Amino acid sequence: MSNLVDETQIMSGLPSKPRRGRPKKQSSGTFDTRESLLRAGMQILTETGFINSGIDPILKSVGVPKGSFYHYFSSKEAFGIAVLERYSRYFENKLDKFLLDDAFTPLERLRNFAQDAENGIIRHDFKRGCLVGNLEQESILLSDIFRQRLQETYLSWQNRVADCLAEGQKQKEVTSEQTTEGMSQIFWIGWEGAVHRARLVKSTQPLSAFLDFFIHTIQQGK
Repeated sequence: MSNLVDETQIMSGLPSKPRRGRPKKQSSGTFDTRESLLRAGMQILTETGFINSGIDPILKSVGVPKGSFYHYFSSKEAFGIAVLERYSRYFENKLDKFLLDDAFTPLERLRNFAQDAENGIIRHDFKRGCLVGNLEQESILLSDIFRQRLQETYLSWQNRVADCLAEGQKQKEVTSEQTTEGMSQIFWIGWEGAVHRARLVKSTQPLSAFLDFFIHTIQQGK
């Protein structure tokens, strides 16, 4: 996320050694316990998903006792939803960075996003995927509100890609007469599948193959 987002930037606030005792009060310049829990959650959930992720490894990574965890989150599900929302904001910024960069044509922007994703999954040795994609695979076991948040996240991502493709149509780079909303939905369905396959085979070839197919298709007209 890597979507494959590279979570290196968002994990940079994690302490190198566990902290003991009760968390410090949040204030300017102090250690933000809640934010560090969310960062640790993003790291673990991008590797193992939500259902199979335990709270203990997350607490251990930031040195927070279980009792203090429930000061910040009422339940594991509340924590999972907060992690999803934090990841969604991070990834929206990632998409905007690439898809709004007018130094490139719209389809070049999409390729730049994909290349960054490939670099990220290689950097993390194919262990990390897309947190949202992982949660989607577990959706049958998640609550209604969790599934709703996932759908809202996908819609946000689809809208960003749709806007990029609409600009591609204006520039005559995208020649398909399909709606940009429909093309964007297909992109995310295929992209998430390619991410899972890339992790399985430990190769970025599925990502490249899907993107080449998608771009070829939307340049073929009807």
